[in-house]
Amino acid sequence: MFKKDDLKLGLLLGLLAPFAGMITFYFWKFRIYSFKVFLKYLVTEKQLLTSMISFSLFANALIFTIFINRHIDQTAKGIFIITLVYALLAIGLKFWY
Repeated sequence: MFKKDDLKLGLLLGLLAPFAGMITFYFWKFRIYSFKVFLKYLVTEKQLLTSMISFSLFANALIFTIFINRHIDQTAKGIFIITLVYALLAIGLKFWY
């Protein structure tokens, strides 16, 4: 399906890694609450949403670093593109939400 060094693979990993980061953030900070309560709190608290997005983007930075160090450049490029999109959305949410 995907080659090892493939832009599409990088785009897919870049889309999925922030969700893994969000779930990690939930278990790290809010494990005593249900996931539904966590999502409601994200919508109402702008500061929490920003910190969760930043933590999620850390997951992308981690896999980006792994692929760059292994010289799998096309996949890393896809991860980087999606990271930029998420970062722009995070900045937009911070200032206009």
